[in-house]
Amino acid sequence: MEKIKVAVVGTGFIGPAHIEALRRNPNIEVATLCEVNEELAKEKAALLGIEKAMLFEDMLKDEEIKVVHICTPNFLHYSQSKAVLEAGKHVVCEKPLATKIEEAEELVALAEKTGLVNAVHFNLRYYPMVRQMKTMRESGELGDIYSIMGSYLQDWLFLQTDYNWRLEPDKSGDSRAIADIGSHLLDLTEYVTGLKITEVMADFSTVHKTRLKPLKAIETYSGKSLAPSDYEEVPINTEDHATVMLRFDNGNKGSVTVSQVNAGRKNRLNIEIAGSKANFEWCSEKPNEMWIGKRETANQQLMKDPSLFNAEAGKLISFPGGHNEGFPDTSKQMFKEVYAAVIDGKQPEQPSYPTFADGHRELLICERIIESHKKQAWVKI
Repeated sequence: MEKIKVAVVGTGFIGPAHIEALRRNPNIEVATLCEVNEELAKEKAALLGIEKAMLFEDMLKDEEIKVVHICTPNFLHYSQSKAVLEAGKHVVCEKPLATKIEEAEELVALAEKTGLVNAVHFNLRYYPMVRQMKTMRESGELGDIYSIMGSYLQDWLFLQTDYNWRLEPDKSGDSRAIADIGSHLLDLTEYVTGLKITEVMADFSTVHKTRLKPLKAIETYSGKSLAPSDYEEVPINTEDHATVMLRFDNGNKGSVTVSQVNAGRKNRLNIEIAGSKANFEWCSEKPNEMWIGKRETANQQLMKDPSLFNAEAGKLISFPGGHNEGFPDTSKQMFKEVYAAVIDGKQPEQPSYPTFADGHRELLICERIIESHKKQAWVKI
């Protein structure tokens, strides 16, 4: 089997996660690593066991590289994705697709023009239980959807001394909590329910008006601490917490709450969908369980087991019931679908995976949410 050679750009938290997932697919070879300079590229390539370390511009000229994964800070996604497509290579981009809606529109148009495979890493769709919920809704087991309640809570920015490039709007964009983790929740909401969000009403809060920015390098989630003299105080202009009311195209309502300052919540996405026949609830911190609420019979607890799942959802399961699968498996399963298209050499007419068009959709929703917060009013999507 001839392996598809891949380049990964960026080695923060998510770059190595892509690399690990890619290596779990037997027909893929992570051949090249790109970083901001050659020294760092060589250091990270050696650490991650990757043969070539290159600058981004040099990698684009390498004809052996067929697919590029963009795992850099948000402000680089547009320019790098555009360059990859113009170089004739397939691209998988981290979310958000861009920091401006006009940039996302341009990328969608360019991707369509080239016909190259394009995907945005909304990997949370690929928890088996998420697809099971979707297929159960499609088969009518949920009934008409009455309401949707969602939350995505983290605590990695709980302290004033917690700092990351995502706190800087010139690197991450005008929204943080909503754009960073809220985009996953909003994408999941539309994906599972099949509904479209039509209007939003948002309210943001910034708990830490200033933060202490480290003067020395410190990696995300490292848990390291510095001395007081190693920080400078900087103003914060993006949200730590957001609540958004939603209106859907079926006429019903919902709400989401997103926070990066909830102590003890490490990475908790929770979604509850109330329907006319049942209620579905799923939590990412218990990814192999789903609660099914009933009115006139006993409630149910569905455990991940391929023998109990719909065929479509069963495709995302690699291990028998009782053998847990989690976050690393979502990227592996998503990449299986993306690389099936890569083997065919073009974007399918109806891709099963999230595309640049989906990335544009989430950016549009996020921009309308920001607008709503500023106006303190309902805003149409």
